Amino acid sequence: QVQLAESGGGLVQPGGSLRLSCAASGSSFSINNMAWYRQAPGNQRELVALITGGGATNYQDSVKGRFTISRDNAKNTVYLQMNSLKPEDTAVYYCYAATRGYGYWGQGTQVTVSS
Repeated sequence: QVQLAESGGGLVQPGGSLRLSCAASGSSFSINNMAWYRQAPGNQRELVALITGGGATNYQDSVKGRFTISRDNAKNTVYLQMNSLKPEDTAVYYCYAATRGYGYWGQGTQVTVSS
C-alpha cells in the first residue's frame, strides 16, 4: 500500500515557473515508475511526464523543453519542475506511482496559469 501526497500547485503568470512535489509513504520501497498526469476541465486525464526507477524519463510533446521530472529515491519523492508556463498548462496535476502491477494516485494539486 502506497500513499501519495502532492504539493506545490498554485496560481502563476504565463512564463512563470512552479515546482510540484509528490511524497510517497507506506510501502514506498516497492515503487518502480512514477509519473505526473494532468486533467483540465472538459478533458481526459493525460500523461505529462514519467520517470522510471532507473531515472529514464519520457515527456508529452507539449511540455518537452519546459518541464523536467526528477526523483529523490532517498526521500521517496518525485518532482515536476515547470518552466515557461502557458495558460494551456492549467489543470489539476496528479502524481502516480506503480508498484509491481499496482497503481496509486495522489489527490491532485491545482495549477492555474493566468494573467
